[in-house]
Amino acid sequence: MFSFYIARRYLFSRKSHHTINIISGISLCGVALATAALVVTLSVFNGFRDMVSSFFTAFDPELKVTLAEGKTIAADDPALTVLRAYEGIEVYTEVLEEQALIVGNERQWVITIKGVDDNFAQQADLDQLLYGDGEFILHADVLEYGVMGIRLAAQLGLGTSYEGALPIYAPRRGERVNMANPMQSFTSDELYSPGVVFNVNQNHYDANYIITSIAFARRLFDQQGMVSAVELRLKPDVNLRRAKADIRAILGERFLVQDRYEQQEDTFRIMQVEKFIAYLFLTFILLVASFNIIGSLSMLMIDKRNDVQTLRSLGANDQQLSRIFLLEGWLISGFGAILGIAVGLLLCWLQIQYGFVKLGQSEGSFIVDAYPVSVRAADILLVFATVLVVSLLAVWFPVRRMTRSLLNEA
Repeated sequence: MFSFYIARRYLFSRKSHHTINIISGISLCGVALATAALVVTLSVFNGFRDMVSSFFTAFDPELKVTLAEGKTIAADDPALTVLRAYEGIEVYTEVLEEQALIVGNERQWVITIKGVDDNFAQQADLDQLLYGDGEFILHADVLEYGVMGIRLAAQLGLGTSYEGALPIYAPRRGERVNMANPMQSFTSDELYSPGVVFNVNQNHYDANYIITSIAFARRLFDQQGMVSAVELRLKPDVNLRRAKADIRAILGERFLVQDRYEQQEDTFRIMQVEKFIAYLFLTFILLVASFNIIGSLSMLMIDKRNDVQTLRSLGANDQQLSRIFLLEGWLISGFGAILGIAVGLLLCWLQIQYGFVKLGQSEGSFIVDAYPVSVRAADILLVFATVLVVSLLAVWFPVRRMTRSLLNEA
């Protein structure tokens, strides 16, 4: 308490040389700017993460069950039969996904056929994804419909609807390609347009997927009675984590049970790595800014040489005197951190409210016009702890050496 009291008095008291106050202020501002940069940068990364996750949640299921090894499994497998009876499930959708070849307007494209149950419209929030004058429908009488991604339709030179049948080709199972007549090695079928396309704002889906009935997919890929995945929508009052743990216990190690973030693990891992690298770079800048505190403390020690002799005469030991200047440097960093966090939060609030920093010169060029921002309490605590730890490491050794030299002179 004694060392902290003296350090606090030194921080706010007037120095004999006005230059010391100026250098102390510069040190504090340097720490504050680096801290504000950390707060804003981490919050922007959070904003992009939330934005991307909002796009996925409209298409991806709450939970997705797939095989740990292999591609398809019988829809009436005993484990899946037990899963279907789980009370927390509101919508149980069988899915069969496989690649195929699509031909349209004299263009060819390798795409992913996603065959789904008729209850898929209840599984996914399609209202916010569909564009066109038609409606989402998978089949009617003998006709099979295919709802394609908006970018796939553009690549094929098609609009939200197309006239006539769209040929789909898939290689026959267990057959080699007949080089004399390659088309004999393919199963073909046709899809018709329901007058709508979907837009998830993710190229992986929008440029590669066609949604159709699971009956069509099973017939095309010769996979009768098989599924590649089961998509689940839980009841509103069911806890996701608890349901996920229960389903894993029901299915065992043969199956993978993934939530929305795990289904897009690669995307979110990349974003997390980018956020961590940005955090490391800004922490290094913070370390450089903390070195300014050393100059401020060295001049303070010279200014307070007489005080050191007086305190020593009054009974203060060398450890207490050394701790005074260490705490002085820590207080400068602490106040700089508080000021920087306040400035960072203010900038984040202004960006959220008014969107001053734009992504492009013209509106509509990007999915969002301004940089998205999302402030997390955990990041604020991380930044505050980082500033204190980095500043302590930066001043610890230099201050101890300078204090030892000052005490020897005294």
